[in-house]
Amino acid sequence: MQQQQKEIIDAYWRGFLQQTGRPTDLRYCDCYHFDNSEKWANKLLQLVLAGQKRATSSSAHFFTAHQLPLPEVGGCSVITDWAGTPRCIVETTAVTILPFRDITFDICRREGEDDDLESWRQGHIRFFTEDGRAKGYTFSWDMPVVFEDFKVVYQ
Repeated sequence: MQQQQKEIIDAYWRGFLQQTGRPTDLRYCDCYHFDNSEKWANKLLQLVLAGQKRATSSSAHFFTAHQLPLPEVGGCSVITDWAGTPRCIVETTAVTILPFRDITFDICRREGEDDDLESWRQGHIRFFTEDGRAKGYTFSWDMPVVFEDFKVVYQ
């Protein structure tokens, strides 16, 4: 992250802390945009801002390979658009880890992206396959998926 972008994100975070009365020493857990393409990153962000997308999923292998902490309930993350501009802050409300094959439509529909389980699977097999190539893990039906529910707490 470039210094100027970090300063913009930090200022956005400070505004959130001031407006919500949260402790000024609270730090955000993560700062990211969705997906690996501009089109999908911005489309998924719009679903979040509209209240339709209330969850996201990630490969547990990604967290392990990069020695990153898993999301935790109560943690807050800054969501940006593709260009890195902060657009909202979400708070994690639940974290579920289960094999890809065990994800049901009741779970995945909270992502707000698909009308049925098959569509969700097709899109996420594609995503996890491409993401894995870029980030050092391999998709499989047994791959553990970190499913993170969240609510928008600032925008």
